[in-house]
Amino acid sequence: MKRTFKNRQQKPFKYLIILTIILIILGIPSYIWTKKNVSTLAGRYNSPMSPIIMIPGSSASADRFDDLVKTINKQYGEHHSLLKLTVNTDGKITYKGTIRANDDRPFIVVGFINNKDGYDNIKKQAGWFNTAFDQLKSRYRFSSFDAFGHSNGGLIWTYFLEHYFDNSSINIDSMLTVGTPYNFEEKNSSNRTQMLNDFIKLKDKLPSDLTYYSIAGTQLYTDDGIVPIGSVDAGKYIYEGNVKRYTLITLTGSKAQHSDMIANNQFISIFHQYIIGNRLSNPGGGTNKKSTEPIK
Repeated sequence: MKRTFKNRQQKPFKYLIILTIILIILGIPSYIWTKKNVSTLAGRYNSPMSPIIMIPGSSASADRFDDLVKTINKQYGEHHSLLKLTVNTDGKITYKGTIRANDDRPFIVVGFINNKDGYDNIKKQAGWFNTAFDQLKSRYRFSSFDAFGHSNGGLIWTYFLEHYFDNSSINIDSMLTVGTPYNFEEKNSSNRTQMLNDFIKLKDKLPSDLTYYSIAGTQLYTDDGIVPIGSVDAGKYIYEGNVKRYTLITLTGSKAQHSDMIANNQFISIFHQYIIGNRLSNPGGGTNKKSTEPIK
């Protein structure tokens, strides 16, 4: 009888040991993941880098903004690095260029092998961009960035922000787009395309602290030669009231055509003032605060 009682006492103790071992085994991966995640977040928090990430429009490669970057560096006496990524259809990424050490405000351009037009392709491109964005976050550990998109590049940004972007660990400060056709070729905003309706449905997913500037070009106050002003203006149904600030700016005169706008002097002034000047601390170029002068 004594032996049986003793065995009964030992069984709960044996189970307790087994349970403790199981919990330790299960807890090790969780501990490793937590430690790694905290380390990554700490690295992002301490990172001074805040890049300007750019997406070109349809049929354009990652080389699309080379002249723009050269012009800005020369005109403002700054020294922004230029890194270019091209995403293949299988998600593989090729890199061209480098980010100079201690450059807090580099330009990063993300282009695509499949850079064709159309809503279906825009959705695919947003997914490929998300792959590139994840790599950039992991490699450079920045905690904030600014965005720029030309033409369909703005559509890719919008789809990305609504479907992929998680602002719990990283912030998008300001975004600027040029000639972005939120309603494609439709001039009348009451004739909404499927894409525009889809964007409007998910507008609550947009980061609420975003400041967004949308630029429309015009030759005859109707379009920029390709995109109707009404299509660019349709962005207000997506962004207005859902982000911190939404502003529509119209460019006229010389180089206000769709493909030429990024070489327009007025555009360059706007871009520098509201995107680069948003937070510029550039070695070799000094520290520039956001300008409070009106756009001319």
